[in-house]
Amino acid sequence: MSASPLPLVSIITPSYQQAAFLERTMQSVLSQDYPNIEYIVVDGGSTDGSVEIIRAHADRLAGWVSEKDNGQAEAINKGVARAKGEIIAWLNSDDMYTAGAVREAVEALNLNPQASLVFGNVRVVDANDRVLNELRYGNWGLKELMSFHIIGQPAVFMRRSALPADGFLDTNYHFLLDHQLWLRIAVKHPIIYEPHFWAEAHYHEGAKNLAQAGKFGAEALRMVEWMRTSPDFGVEYQKHRNLIKAGAERINGFYLVEAEEYGRAFRAYMRAFFYSPRAVLPDWYRVLYCLAAPLGFKGLKKRRLEKRMKKLNSQP
Repeated sequence: MSASPLPLVSIITPSYQQAAFLERTMQSVLSQDYPNIEYIVVDGGSTDGSVEIIRAHADRLAGWVSEKDNGQAEAINKGVARAKGEIIAWLNSDDMYTAGAVREAVEALNLNPQASLVFGNVRVVDANDRVLNELRYGNWGLKELMSFHIIGQPAVFMRRSALPADGFLDTNYHFLLDHQLWLRIAVKHPIIYEPHFWAEAHYHEGAKNLAQAGKFGAEALRMVEWMRTSPDFGVEYQKHRNLIKAGAERINGFYLVEAEEYGRAFRAYMRAFFYSPRAVLPDWYRVLYCLAAPLGFKGLKKRRLEKRMKKLNSQP
């Protein structure tokens, strides 16, 4: 009796002006030990040498394009529309898979046929690939996602059969677009966690979660209203509304600290505390930093904050 064929895994890399990282990203996909991958690169019309990097690997790609688009969500959606795999993932052009990640994710989904999505852990690295932080998640489900427990996008793999009928990424979201998709999947299907490091995410000056950090909170707050008014989330929202609001304000505070908007960050954290004090506890040191930084006590800044994050498993 012949063995069942390995499911095809489609991986999409959206890219724009990321030549500094793109080669490492592509090599991390092309060097995977899983034999049934189709890899699609969707470039937004880069002029920094990215196209030359893509062309150098074109014979190993299922397809690629370089043309102007309306941002990350549209680029990923374009790739997904072309993809044929039973399992779908995307890897941004400044992130990397760890060795064996795709094979392990497929094995996890095969062992859990009821699951629609599997996610692993993520290492945060600097521009030279030195580890800054390790993000370890947990056995989270819909409740945790609704209260803004953020999972690392590059370590997520989804079944095509579980993708929302109303489309893939919502192009109205630009910063938490991945989290909104996880919610739309998890409200319909089970998700599972595997405690393995499947990806590395670059933390650098051009990264969206640093360069545009101040804009993340507004999307989290908008997502709360979306959940409140959506029939799919109605019952769960009413059960956990204070925790959900606290989670959104915590995300708001977290990213406002990154944007060095300390007054607004402190107020966001205080609103989160009002809704649910325990939601703020993992970020207690960031709340103190909101008060200390404007007074000139910046010796604790980025690196020490990251070390604290590692110890406390702060997730956003």
